[in-house]
Amino acid sequence: MPKIVLNGVTVDFPFQPYKCQQEYMTKVLECLQQKVNGILESPTGTGKTLCLLCTTLAWREHLRDGISARKIAERAQGELFPDRALSSWGNAAAAAGDPIACYTDIPKIIYASRTHSQLTQVINELRNTSYRPPARLLAPSYAWATFLRLGHVSVTLASSGRRGSCVSPYGSRCRATLWVLETAPPRPTVLSPTRPKVCVLGSREQLCIHPEVKKQESNHLQIHLCRKKVASRSCHFYNNVEEKSLEQELASPILDIEDLVKSGSKHRVCPYYLSRNLKQQADIIFMPYNYLLDAKSRRAHNIDLKGTVVIFDEAHNVEKMCEESASFDLTPHDLASGLDVIDQVLEEQTKAAQQGEPHPEFSTDSPSPGLNMELEDIAKLKMILLRLEGAIDAVELPGDDSGVTKPGSYIFELFAEAQITFQTKGCILDSLDQIIQHLAGRAGVFTNTAGLQKLADIIQIVFSVDPSEGSPGSPAGLGALQSYKVHIHPDAGHRRTAQRSDAWSTTAARKRGKVLSYWCFSPGHSMRELLRQGVRSLILTSGTLAPVSSFALEMQIPFPVCLENPHIIDKHQIWVGVVPRGPDGAQLSSAFDRRFSEECLSSLGKALGNIARVVPYGLLIFFPSYPVMEKSLEFWRARDLARKMEALKPLFVEPRSKGGFSETISAYYARVAAPGSTGATFLAVCRGKASEGLDFSDTNGRGVIVTGLPYPPRMDPRVVLKMQFLDEMKGQGGAGGQFLSGQEWYRQQASRAVNQAIGRVIRHRQDYGAVFLCDHRFAFADARAQLPSWVRPHVRVYDNFGHVIRDVAQFFRVAERTMPAPAPRATAPNVREGEDAVSEAKSPGPLFSTRKAKSLDLHVPSLKQRSSGSPAAGDPESSLCVEYEQEPVPARQRPRGLLAALEHSEQRAGSPGEEQAHSCSTLSLLSEKRPAEEPRGGRKKIRLVSHPEEPVAGAQMDRAKLFMVAVKQELSQANFATFTQALQDYKGSDDFAALAACLGPLFAEDPKKHNLLQGTLACRGHPP
Repeated sequence: MPKIVLNGVTVDFPFQPYKCQQEYMTKVLECLQQKVNGILESPTGTGKTLCLLCTTLAWREHLRDGISARKIAERAQGELFPDRALSSWGNAAAAAGDPIACYTDIPKIIYASRTHSQLTQVINELRNTSYRPPARLLAPSYAWATFLRLGHVSVTLASSGRRGSCVSPYGSRCRATLWVLETAPPRPTVLSPTRPKVCVLGSREQLCIHPEVKKQESNHLQIHLCRKKVASRSCHFYNNVEEKSLEQELASPILDIEDLVKSGSKHRVCPYYLSRNLKQQADIIFMPYNYLLDAKSRRAHNIDLKGTVVIFDEAHNVEKMCEESASFDLTPHDLASGLDVIDQVLEEQTKAAQQGEPHPEFSTDSPSPGLNMELEDIAKLKMILLRLEGAIDAVELPGDDSGVTKPGSYIFELFAEAQITFQTKGCILDSLDQIIQHLAGRAGVFTNTAGLQKLADIIQIVFSVDPSEGSPGSPAGLGALQSYKVHIHPDAGHRRTAQRSDAWSTTAARKRGKVLSYWCFSPGHSMRELLRQGVRSLILTSGTLAPVSSFALEMQIPFPVCLENPHIIDKHQIWVGVVPRGPDGAQLSSAFDRRFSEECLSSLGKALGNIARVVPYGLLIFFPSYPVMEKSLEFWRARDLARKMEALKPLFVEPRSKGGFSETISAYYARVAAPGSTGATFLAVCRGKASEGLDFSDTNGRGVIVTGLPYPPRMDPRVVLKMQFLDEMKGQGGAGGQFLSGQEWYRQQASRAVNQAIGRVIRHRQDYGAVFLCDHRFAFADARAQLPSWVRPHVRVYDNFGHVIRDVAQFFRVAERTMPAPAPRATAPNVREGEDAVSEAKSPGPLFSTRKAKSLDLHVPSLKQRSSGSPAAGDPESSLCVEYEQEPVPARQRPRGLLAALEHSEQRAGSPGEEQAHSCSTLSLLSEKRPAEEPRGGRKKIRLVSHPEEPVAGAQMDRAKLFMVAVKQELSQANFATFTQALQDYKGSDDFAALAACLGPLFAEDPKKHNLLQGTLACRGHPP
């Protein structure tokens, strides 16, 4: 692998890096060496993950080498290396002011991303570098390996002619070196000392292999049952951790979540506690965002941040994660379900006490100690919940259901009414924890402890902030409580459970419930907390952080190092156009007052249909929100625009739920990859599941269409309060006035979602594609200024839609001629869904080629759609399986002449596997909303098309003769002459419309002749 030297550090890179990659690695080293924070934006496909891994691990190795060399040189006192000054060892660390004198001082690397599926991709990148730990390697200590690697000693030293030379490498002259080797920190013999030890942290839900714990229906129940079994030493998987954690297969390779589960099951050792054990000695630790940003998760996983380097990959999500991890919504249902559980426990314990017998759980023979609480304590806990419920219900709300907003400090007043304070929180949390753990693993109503667990989490969030920090003059700078607002509003869900009729129930229980919301509006609160924990350097990186300056302001901590990297592609690989008007000249706009207008929707539908004609293979269309996408599809279907789009490229719609997403995206990939396919269209939503983490490289995504600016809902209370908070902070000049205004933040949210969608189009150095910004507001300079720096130079605003189609067609003609063809895909790309990594997406059965479904009603009455009473029309599933063959069909694939077309048509009709066609949803959202009284077309079948051999010429000629004889018998001499002349004209002109217009009158009048016309028109692949 090539070795490059950057800032005095030698980096092993898998290939010769591009200029932008070298610049990126230089900035990373600048953050590490100067102990400062950095924001680094590099477009998707520029290898930023690989650069991060190689640079940070090379820097750690550089520090370790310096320590080893200094120890050897100091002990040898220059005797072994007389040509080198003692001060020459380890200059890099000293120059940077690092007090790193021993191996344990070398900073750990914490690499965080949003999901475990994204972390799996990062780990796969690490496996492809020279820094990966070898699978099984017996190796000496750090200093000895460094000594040999530096090439300063060899066995030839024994024959050296120098004064006092030793007779072996281990003679008196080498005692100094041996002292260093002996005193170097002990290392497990299964790992190479020159390679990092790697650990991945996951949750019990992902890692637990205990059958009883896995059966629990919620994560918090798994946690408490696991703790109970660990405390009683009744989990044999946990009991094996210490004994087996140093086995080669468990300690040496890089294990991701899936590998940990497999290895744990094989060796009967707990993967969850194994990962925590490996964390203690790990050099680089992978974990999701929330393990760092959530103080409760940090404590649960015992994460020590002092002196560490923290990297947030895909950092465009950090702002939202910071705020959400410090916020909550407490609903009436949460309190009611918690009270119901306490009622059950209180009743159970009361009966046991009245009978004078201990509850079975109190048995000394039981591995679980049972519930160690007095009845009085359980009753007090119920009273606390009732008082909290009453305090929330007592808040007066305005009559318009808008809710009331109070400062963050109000939360302490409200909780104090229920006797929840800093002094009592410890006892309350202990009581809640005991009850939940007592009920963990039990069936029935006792498993519904989610309300109690949520209350425990809320108490920890509220009391993690000291009220003394509520003033701007507090030591923490901007008061932490100033970042919060309390919002109380009516419960829109009406999710209150059955009313409790016991004497302790409040009268407020009969009223409409109220939701208590405690919202954090500054991600800087979490960022500052990380720095207070002693983080050495904080690096935020992503492909879509633009505008970087406003992103840095949001974080509220200094970022001396910033980078906006260009892309590694050339200008002929990207086309970006602003399309303010559709083909009919109507203005395209997703503004709230115009997005659903008939003129706008019609023009957008026509524009998408025209663009689909010129973009090859996969096309992605992003809408601002799910409601906009659904209403647009409904409109286009009602006016036949959706069918026309479907005829060009099959439509695949991103579902709202995670359940059907894997199947839908897999079907899309399969359709794009099908032999002879001209592609497919995937309709998605900005900020949705398809907007990040999926592979749309090469033919999977040659074009991206953004149909509007996805602003957050303006009237949402949380959005309104966020904008008010930012305006207040900017007006007060908090933190030096370094705040965005509310309007700036609002625009930034839309632009960042657009940039994330744009990032789907170019995924690697040899990729190419087009971006269409179909909203007139993109024509404004301020909107274009929010686009990524690598996109802005290529943006062109078009006044004429025809020029858009002309330029895009030319762009793809040149790209297909000059760019290398992508390698064929053996399988569909990986599909990632939220937290769960879906295994490699399988193609839904054999790749299929689907038939056209054009209507020939104008020519033959019998070819009209079946009535709604037909059996096929009554099958609701048939509407979910309709796909259409793309147009235009390449000339080389079109049958030549009528005879070849007839043979081709018959082969298609008789192809095998019709019943095995995979049922994939196209226009799925529309099918769910189709009115029952609306007439439906007949069943349209998907046929699997094999690749038939060329028909034998003799058989083809015989069939053609039989067909011509049948036509001649049915037609008059004059009509038959017209028929043959029409076929000759079609053969020369390839004008199907003229052929159909000429033949229609010859066959349409007599129903007996319709079957002959059907065979004739099959030359264009139009089945009846």
